[in-house]
Amino acid sequence: MADKPILFLLRAGFPDAARGPHGSYCPECATVAGLLYYYPQLTTALDVRQVDAPRPRPEVVALVGEANQSCPVLVLPPGDVPAGPHGTHGGRAFISGPEAIATFLAERYGTARPH
Repeated sequence: MADKPILFLLRAGFPDAARGPHGSYCPECATVAGLLYYYPQLTTALDVRQVDAPRPRPEVVALVGEANQSCPVLVLPPGDVPAGPHGTHGGRAFISGPEAIATFLAERYGTARPH
């Protein structure tokens, strides 16, 4: 398989007027970023992309559709269908949420599983 899975994470420090002047981060994206820290080999196995928080997120929407643009999301190459829970859009499978992503990465790349 030539294409790498694409992992979309929200860029940290995004503004949120309701939460004050210091910027915000997505806890779910931070969890997956922590997994990349634990297993740096994943950064070469995946195409990791940070996107801005405000919706729409055009780069994510282009691959998984407007209804599925929540991050973190792992978009698999065409024809790659995981055994576990996943969604599909336009012929591509995707996995949403930190625990599902971590479980997939453990199965695919041999990292430890979430506990």
